[in-house]
Amino acid sequence: MTDKFDKTPAGGPSAHSAVDKGTSTPPEQIKAIPVRHWGRWVSAVIVVALLGTLIYSFSQGDVNWGTVGDLIFDDRIVRGMGATLLISVLSMLIGLVLGVLFAVMRLSKNPVTGAVAWLYIWFFRGTPVYVQLLLWFNLALIFPVLNLGFYKDEMVDVMTPFMVALLGLGLNEGAYMAEIVRAGIQSVDEGQTEASNALGMSSSKTMRRIVLPQAMRVIVPPTGNEFINLLKTSSLVSAVQYTELLRAAQNIGSTSFAIMETLLVASVWYLALTSVFSVGQYYVERHYARGSLRQLPPTPWQRVKKNLLNVTGKREGAWS
Repeated sequence: MTDKFDKTPAGGPSAHSAVDKGTSTPPEQIKAIPVRHWGRWVSAVIVVALLGTLIYSFSQGDVNWGTVGDLIFDDRIVRGMGATLLISVLSMLIGLVLGVLFAVMRLSKNPVTGAVAWLYIWFFRGTPVYVQLLLWFNLALIFPVLNLGFYKDEMVDVMTPFMVALLGLGLNEGAYMAEIVRAGIQSVDEGQTEASNALGMSSSKTMRRIVLPQAMRVIVPPTGNEFINLLKTSSLVSAVQYTELLRAAQNIGSTSFAIMETLLVASVWYLALTSVFSVGQYYVERHYARGSLRQLPPTPWQRVKKNLLNVTGKREGAWS
């Protein structure tokens, strides 16, 4: 006759009967100690101290801050700011058109157009903008008369400061935009082009309808950066007698001896313009991101609105 044995599985209730009766000691709670990032605090204190020192130095310097406030909306400054905006926008438009044109030429299988595009990009990327402006400004030394057949005039009359600034900035920007557009086009999978050709679309239509819209996601961010850089680079055209924001500020400073004040005024306007266009760039990037993201992340204003609603106790998701 066999002995009776316990059919309760090991580790079952019988094995932990003592625990169930509360006779064992409960495990000690883990005390989590957060890591102290002393380096972050030290670096933050150093940065704040340096920033405070810089602000204090400016406050104690020989700067008449009242004059800065008075000159912010001075008519000459506002006109100079408008001229800066005008020359920057027009130059960027020229750069965009030339950029698309020369990018397509460089990607062409025609060796002549590809070589011409490479030569254009090589020259304008390889020489400083300041040198290019001076070349256009002194073009009459090589071509005293501009003769186009249907139009003839003295070169010194054609090359006004505005024309020199427009050509100098626009052609230089076209070289950089050509490389940006080329990178964007090459980022589109070749299968897209092959599928379009299989559907009977021409090369130009494929480029306009299929390739460029997809390439815009790659093209827009560096293009926005280029425009902001162009906005600041436009200050170089003061060397060719074009009265933009910096030259207007320098003219006021040379007569009123408020040199630092006028430079600070110009800096304020440059910061304001770049900030406005940075916001515009954000929304343009967001627009072209719709093709790759199912749901766009909330905008900064939507985040602020959501946090405010959460703080006031309203239900989440009420914002749009």
